[in-house]
Parts: sequence; C-alpha cells; structure tokens
Amino acid sequence: MSLPATGPDSGAPSGGARLTPVLTRRWPSPESWSLSTYRNTDGYQALPAALATEPGRLVELLKSSGLRGRGGAGFPTGLKWSFLPQGDGKPHYLVINADEGEPGTCKDLPLMLNDPHQLIEGCIITSFAIRANFCAIYVRGEAIHAIRRLVFAVEEAKAAGLLGRNILGTGFDLEIVVHAGAGAYICGEETALLDSLEGRRGQPRLKPPFPAVAGLYACPTVVNNVETICSVPAIVLGGADWYRSLGTEKSPGPKIYSLSGHVTRPGQYEAPMGTTLRQLLTSAGGMLDDIPLKFYTPGGSSTPLFSAAHIDVPLDFDDVAAAGSMLGTTALMIFNETVSVPWAVWKWLEFYKHESCGKCTPCREGTNWLTLILRRVVSGQGTLEDLDVMNDAAGNILGRSFCALGDAAATPVQSALKLFRGEFEDLVTGRTPPVVESRALVGAH
Repeated sequence: MSLPATGPDSGAPSGGARLTPVLTRRWPSPESWSLSTYRNTDGYQALPAALATEPGRLVELLKSSGLRGRGGAGFPTGLKWSFLPQGDGKPHYLVINADEGEPGTCKDLPLMLNDPHQLIEGCIITSFAIRANFCAIYVRGEAIHAIRRLVFAVEEAKAAGLLGRNILGTGFDLEIVVHAGAGAYICGEETALLDSLEGRRGQPRLKPPFPAVAGLYACPTVVNNVETICSVPAIVLGGADWYRSLGTEKSPGPKIYSLSGHVTRPGQYEAPMGTTLRQLLTSAGGMLDDIPLKFYTPGGSSTPLFSAAHIDVPLDFDDVAAAGSMLGTTALMIFNETVSVPWAVWKWLEFYKHESCGKCTPCREGTNWLTLILRRVVSGQGTLEDLDVMNDAAGNILGRSFCALGDAAATPVQSALKLFRGEFEDLVTGRTPPVVESRALVGAH
C-alpha cells in the first residue's frame, strides 16, 4: 500500500504551510504508541517488502529518494549507508542518536513518544540494509517517558516475531537495545555518543577513522537521527519518486518544524522541505499577541540567527545555507521585538560553556571567555572594545574546536553581532539600560 503524495489538508489558513502528515500522521490516533494502532495504519507493511529485497537495492532506494539526515548536518542518508565496507568479516552496527539536547530542538522526543514502532520498523529495515544484527537506540537520560515507550514497543515487536531471531521467517536476526544516556549535551556528537555507549566518558573522538569504518567497538557503524530512520518505512512503501514529490529538488521529503517562543500555537508542524517561516506562522496563528517578529533561529541555538527580513527564506538545507545560516534540526525559536538579542545570546552561551566537555582548548576556554564578556555587556559594564574581542574570539573558536560544539557557541555570537550590533553598542554606551542587573552577576564569575 503506497502512501499518498500529500497528506490531508489540516485546515491551515490560506497562505499557511501545506501540512503533510507522514511522520506525524498517527499522532492523533488513540494509543498511537501501541502495536495494534501501528499495524492498523500501515505499520510493519514496509518490513516484509524490505526483507524480500537485496540489501544493496535498499541502499540504492535511499540514495534515489534523496533523504538527507535530519539530525542537523543534512548528509545524504543512502550515501552514508554505502560507506560501510562489505565482506570485511566484522559485525556491523546501527546506532540511533536520540540524545536530543539542542536548545529549541524537540522533534525526536514526540516521535518516540507518539509512534515508537515507526522508529523500530525503520531500525529493522536499516539494519537489514547495512547487514547489522545489533542496533542501539541512545536516548537522552531525562526522557524517561520516551525510554519507557521504546522499551515497551521493543517488547511488543519481539512478542510479535518482528524482532529477535529469524524475523518473519527470513533468517534475519536483530537485537535492539534502548540505552539511556546521562544527560550530557556532548553525547549528541556521534563519536562522543559511541564512547558513552561503550561505557567511557562521553568525549568526541579524533576523525578519521570515521564511524563507518571504526565506530561502536571499532566496527563499521551507521549513526542516524530518529527522524531520519522514521522516514525509512514510508520511503520503502511509497518509493523514491513519491518521496521526491515532496520538498525541493535538493532537499526532498517532509520535515518536522518545531515552533517555540512567541508564537500563538507552538508545536510540531510537518510540512514539505522548503516551507517558509511566514507560511508556518500563518498555520500557527501568527505571532503571539501580534507583537512583530524580531529574530529567530532556523535550526536551534547552534545556528546563525535570522532576522525578520529572512521570514520568506525557504527552510531547506541549501536555501538556508545560501542565506547565511544552517537548517540544523529545524528548531525555530521565535522572538518578538521585546527580546534583547545580547541577552538571548548570553543565555545560549551559558549553556554551551556548561556543556563543553573540556577536551579542546578553543571550546573549553573560548566559551568561558565569551560568556564573561557577554555578562559584562548585558549588565551595562562592557565596552566597545569588548565587542571586537568577542567577535575575534568567536572567529578563533569556529572551525578550530575538536567537534561542532565550539562552532555551535561561536555562530550565534557572530551572527548576532552582524545583524544586531547596534543593540550591543547601545548597551555598552548606556543608550539602553542593562537587561541584567550587575548585582545579579556578583559571584557568578
């Protein structure tokens, strides 16, 4: 049974986003997380078709679909799968990165809560395609309810003969383990996640070798995001052409856009890649209290800021990059004109300083210095020279840290200074009052 080319119109106002429920279409169903509901809505229908297909053909299907990783980098999924060496005599592993810790990012958690079997079916198909017999789903430790739902879903699938030995009589064996992390943001970096899975401290590894060659237990490993793997069953059922009929040429398929902040109806909006913030805001009831948009993040706090002038930028990997930012996880944190940009950036930097693993100097020292300078600025104690030092420090972190956490801290600073430098200057020259009282910072250094 093929999925429709477009989902039902969800009643979005004229000019709103064309909502296309594919990943989220079961969410309104009673007990959407159960095996019975999943099976009654086309669930596990892609699995027998996939297991009857040669693994290499499944990899080619994913390549043809154009699916790009939904974890932030946007790397072509099928190409990533094809990097695993075949006939090497080593076990292959699939690891699902569900350590969702980016400020503003909140799409994988509801996917696991509302439709865990979609992820499990995607894991089985992916494992078969890459010839893996073990899969680990690494979930952020605080996500207790999602962990329980996944564990229960794995047990349901095993009892139904969909997991374990000789799945559906095909001779394919697969074990899925749900692993709870300890709440470290750094474990969202794939190699730090692998170290944590192996029982080590979560710190990024030197690359190369890449996980495709030496990943979990030094064996070939594919690390994919939850939303990426949840897309796999739909692609197997609908085909590559159907998937490419949604989204844009270079960024096909639907995407879950997470709207938070000053919006009337915050939440998850699944729409084709390339949808604009203006369309999403129309579907979400507009700006809260009709206070105009000032700035937003297109992909979480680690992506360069966009101003209100970017409201019509198509939200896909290439168009967002061309406009000077990154699509990331499509976590759109929306801020109205009442919010101080320096204050928002300072709060983000406090997070990145706290979550730095400390392994490399640019990130460990740089995030601390950026935070100290921003504290002075938001308390009205900074200088114009501080702004230049801050921009220079961010530039020295960018591209020089061991992993992307340093870049995540640097890009909001640089983009804020580029788009809203006047706000920083007004704070340090006294034209606007401090946004944080200086006495609140006593002892905070």
